Amino acid sequence: MPKKDRKRLQVVISDEQDALLTRTAYELSSPERLISKSEVVRLAIEKIAKELGEGENMEEYRAILDQTEPADDS
Repeated sequence: MPKKDRKRLQVVISDEQDALLTRTAYELSSPERLISKSEVVRLAIEKIAKELGEGENMEEYRAILDQTEPADDS
């Protein structure tokens, strides 16, 4: 079975954000299944997109983004 084509995205995150990712992956993992930081990111993307589609937490997400450094997409 061929692998799915996946897009790769590289982002710069702070040490604090990396620690949050690591902790979340650890908490979601079980002895039967280890969860990777990439899986946590994919889950977060799906959850945010779903909530925004339903009009939930829009202002909360904007406030979080206002607190973070601007993206360097160059």
